[in-house]
Formats: sequence, structure tokens, C-alpha cells
Amino acid sequence: MGRPGLNRRQLLGGLGGLSVASGFGFAALGTGADALASGADARVRYWNLFSGGDGSNMIAMLDAFRAANPDIAVKDSTLQWGSPFYTKLAMAAAGNRAPDLGVMHLGRVTGFAPGRLLDPWDVGLLAEYGVREQDYNPTLWKRGVIDGELYALPLDIHVQLCFYRKDVLKKAGLLGSDGRIVPVTSTDEWFDVLKEAKRATKKGLQTIGLWNSDQNFQWWFFVAFYTQLGGTWFNAAKTEVAFDTDKAVQVLEFLRRHVTDGYSNPGFGGPASAEQFINGSPFVWEGNWSVPVYSGAKLDYGATPLPPVFGRQATHAESHSFVLPHQSDRGGATNEAAHRLAAYVVQHARQWAAGGHIPAYTPTLSTAAYKKLDPQSEYVSAMDHQATEPKVWFAGSTGILAQRVGPIVVSSTMGSAKPEAAADRMKKTLTQLLATKNPMDGKTAAEGGAA
Repeated sequence: MGRPGLNRRQLLGGLGGLSVASGFGFAALGTGADALASGADARVRYWNLFSGGDGSNMIAMLDAFRAANPDIAVKDSTLQWGSPFYTKLAMAAAGNRAPDLGVMHLGRVTGFAPGRLLDPWDVGLLAEYGVREQDYNPTLWKRGVIDGELYALPLDIHVQLCFYRKDVLKKAGLLGSDGRIVPVTSTDEWFDVLKEAKRATKKGLQTIGLWNSDQNFQWWFFVAFYTQLGGTWFNAAKTEVAFDTDKAVQVLEFLRRHVTDGYSNPGFGGPASAEQFINGSPFVWEGNWSVPVYSGAKLDYGATPLPPVFGRQATHAESHSFVLPHQSDRGGATNEAAHRLAAYVVQHARQWAAGGHIPAYTPTLSTAAYKKLDPQSEYVSAMDHQATEPKVWFAGSTGILAQRVGPIVVSSTMGSAKPEAAADRMKKTLTQLLATKNPMDGKTAAEGGAA
């Protein structure tokens, strides 16, 4: 496939221009094949960003693959999550020392110079190993397609949820006959629910945790509700900003009202949101990765996608996806083994669902085993109502877009900026980013936009 069109020094310089490469270190690059199993016909070097519970679940799936495929040796390496991971992966691909298989957040793939730092998947080979396009939600699959080729194979989606305490809501009369929260379809209904829940809440606890001061969570919530309103970001050619400030103001006012009406305490705006929920607060909004935490605490709780308060179901979603970091000599037994490993994990993601994530391989969702998972089966509908960031190079989990726009949303929610002023700043920031060149390939979103 040829050597990528930018070298390690050029890439580091470009990344440094956006202040994301300094201080990371690159000792982990080119880990090589340490102590691989003897007798294997092929080996796969696999880099991932999973730690904690996700790390344990991934190891369990890899061990199952090793047992089922003794002819393939897997060397897995876990790197620090966030920008350090993406920088090291990019540097390895640019220096032709990339692993055979990697993991990325799907929203980051567009900005990773597909075709230069990533190689496309062989969909025919994936099909031989049991993974086909029709096994996926169409929207999710298409997010991994750029210029007609598949560059990201989704493992899951992870979504923002409305966690609720069943014990408190039962006391407030807010549980239906099915034991789940009563349906909410408007902002008025939602604040009526909060009003009743507050009456049933112990003193000293807030009614809902919103991670008010966290730029990532506030950005994710904004994306969800802005999508519910049908908000747009850019025109199809990525040459003009199509951000609707009127709709943005509606969302910002909605988020702010949780604070002004006394349901969310700004002093509990970070991790204290989760702590309050464990202690008896009736609601918290956060990611599905908190399911193991609340289940481990033996709480009587449920979880649904964020409420469709603007009349349309949509909750923020990202995806952990398998990618093929660029190798000039990709092919042969190692490449086939990487495809087999990714396909196996995707098809055996029941273990992965234990971490709260929704498996991307849709046949898993219809199994009896998955349907028994609680609360995972309660929010599985989020697969069909994903609110995602725009498909541009500066988007993606904890990416530049969230870093630049997230603090603006926080300023409105916390009250240091008026919603109207915040919406105007958001639009100006989007305009600036649209004109900014991707340090990976030197192109703007319009010049190298995703298909």
C-alpha cells in the first residue's frame, strides 16, 4: 500500500502545533513481538486503550480467542487512554512501526488520515470470518466508511444515559407498572418529574447530577439534545457552518434550568455527581461505563437513554472500533489473523456488554443472554437513536471540538455566560475549526472531508 505520505518528524511537528504532543514520550512505540507463543503460525500485535473493568473484559475475550485459535499468537499492549494513545499510534504508523491491530474511538477516525495512517479493512475477509455489513446498524457501519472503504470496525457504542434510583422514584410515584421510570416527552414533563423526585429526596442530596463543570459531559449532553432538535453543524461540503444558534440556545437554557431551579448543585458538578447518586440522589446523567459501578454498589436502579424532551429520541453515542494502523507491507497471514481476531471479538461481545457498552454486532442484542442483562437491556434502543458529533477531523472523543466547545457549554450551565452569548461563541469556534488544517495531512475539513 506504500509508505504513508508524512514522516514521524512532520507528524510530531503538526501535533505539537495543537499542543497535544508535548510531554507524552514515545518509549512505547514499536513494542515488537515480545515472548510470543511458540508453534503459532501467525502473530498479531494489538494495541488498545482499555483499563479497569474494560481492560479485564478485553483480556477475557482475548484469552478465549487464544484458546479457540492456538495457531495465532496475540501480543496485546494497553497504552494510556486519550491523546497520548492517539499520538503514539499515529507516530508508529508514520514510522512504519505500527501494530497489526488497534482500537480507536470512531469519531477520531476521520481525523486520522485514513489511507496514510490507517489501512482499510478487507470486508470480504471479514465476511469469511462471520462479520458482514448487514450485522450492523446501518448508520454505525457508515460512520466507519471513508471514501468508499471501511476504516473502522465498530465493537460497541457507549452512550450517555439517565440513571435513576428506583427506590426514590417509587416513593415519588414515578415508576410505571413495569418498574421503570414513567415516559417523558417534553421539557415540562421532565421538570415535573424532577419536582416530584425532589420531594422524595433525602436532605443534603441534589435531585440530579449533571457533571456541570465537566467539559466533556456537558458537550455530550449538548450534542444529544441539539440532535433531538434536528440541529445541524456544517453543510454537506464542509465549507460553511450551519450551526443553528436558536436551537443551541434552547438546549443551553434547558441545561442551565437544572441549576437555576435548584435540582442540580454546581458544587457537585464533577465526580460528586456519581457519589451523590450512590448516596440516594434520584438521578444522574453519565456514560454507560458506570453500570458496573452502580451494580457493584447493589443499588436498586435503572438506566434509559437521555429523555427525548425535545420530541425526538437521541442520546450521545461514541464507539470503540478496531482499526488497521498503516503498514507498508500489510498482507499475508498476519493481516488475516488481525481480521480473524477483530471478527471474533466483535461476535463474542457478551462479555464486553458487562461493562455497560452496547455491542455493535446486532445479532448479540437479540440473544436471550443479552436480554437478561439489567439495566443494559433497558437502554439497548439507543443503538437506533445515536446522536454523534459531526464527521470532521477535529471531532471525536475528547478531541479538539470537545476541548474548544465544551468549556463554552459549561460556562452557560454554570451561569458565567448567557445562553445567547454562549451560542454565538460556539458558532464562531466552529467557524475557526472549519478553516483549520488537520495536522495529520494538512487539509481542512472541506479539502479532505469524509465521504
